[in-house]
Amino acid sequence: MKALFSPPFVRVWLGSTASGLATWALPFVLGLAMLDGRLSAADLGLALAARTIGFLVAVPIAGVLSDERGPRQIIFVSGVVAAGSIPIMIAGLYAHGVSGLLLLLAGASVIGVGQGACRPAYQAIIPEIVKSDRLQAANAVMSIAVRVTSILGPATISFVALWSGTVAAFGVIALLWLASALMPPNVTSRSTGLPRGEGLTFGRLVRDFCEGAREARGHPWFMAGLLSLTVTVAAGYSVTSVLLPGISQEAFGSAALMTSTATAYMVGALAGALLMARWHPRRRGWVALAGLALYGLVPFSLLFADIRIIPILAYFVAGVGIEIFNVPWFTSVQNEIPPNRLSRVSSIDFLFSYGLAPLGLALIAPLATVLGRDVLLICVGLACLFIPAAAALAPTARSFSKRHSPARGASGEHGGHGDHL
Repeated sequence: MKALFSPPFVRVWLGSTASGLATWALPFVLGLAMLDGRLSAADLGLALAARTIGFLVAVPIAGVLSDERGPRQIIFVSGVVAAGSIPIMIAGLYAHGVSGLLLLLAGASVIGVGQGACRPAYQAIIPEIVKSDRLQAANAVMSIAVRVTSILGPATISFVALWSGTVAAFGVIALLWLASALMPPNVTSRSTGLPRGEGLTFGRLVRDFCEGAREARGHPWFMAGLLSLTVTVAAGYSVTSVLLPGISQEAFGSAALMTSTATAYMVGALAGALLMARWHPRRRGWVALAGLALYGLVPFSLLFADIRIIPILAYFVAGVGIEIFNVPWFTSVQNEIPPNRLSRVSSIDFLFSYGLAPLGLALIAPLATVLGRDVLLICVGLACLFIPAAAALAPTARSFSKRHSPARGASGEHGGHGDHL
């Protein structure tokens, strides 16, 4: 672990942490603005939807450009763009009528572009500054930062907003994005592999992105793991997010269950990331998929929500499991994908795992009405358990590698080097 504390890695870690704090803080600040009467609940929903659209548009484009120009440049641009969106959003909050809403939505979509652009770039820059045998520990440390910022982001921003107002809180978010832009070091990129000098056309972006998709399809373990992850996010995480508030109110008359399960999940995720900083399982693909499957316990636990300890334990175990998946997953992507296609393959990961989540959120309530809440929980729990199990049967899934067999020790399983949920 000491080898990770080199100045370049610390700077990348600080930049990624700053972007994570800014990402988690924004919805909270917008919520405070709603409480202040600056926007309605409908406006808040539209702003968050606009941010998601900006994210989804930016991710594949950033993947292509990061492979061409190097991830450091994309991190800088994404941070500056996200910081520059903050004055637009503030203007939207203080303007009136349709013009104010349009400014708010424009700012939200621009900040979404910044958030989406930095995701694949941060994934691609880590192998450029960390040796292969340290990548798994590095990804574990990055995951720890994600979990800590998910707690500290809203807490820090709420403190700033209460003492200095909503505008000051927005200012802190802008400063965090500028820190993300400036903090990572300049590196000699190994990833530049696309032709320079061509015009940046839509056709070229599509062609280059499709080349990344072909690379992804050439790794059966990646396609199987991505399918499992997408189901877990779009179905498992969405169903518990939508149904948990009502279940908590029904069982305890308050948000007590929501608070305790969220805390248990974050504590479990921190424990899982710490575990994976040192544990290098020989069959890391199977172990990772087994960890992901543990989220299937969460929907089943909500069937017994009146016994609070059951969902609390389920969320804790799911938190441990998601990092048992995340850390080897990111490590394998960084090890197995050629550097000149790494950003594009990473963008496919984020595009599907995040991109289909809004669809899951939109479908949960109607499905619960049609099937019944308990039946939906059972179906989602079974899907989260069995789809990763089926993915484990895919070729190369055992080790998340086409190049190394599990028996090759340090060069394979033990040579491993935001996480999703």
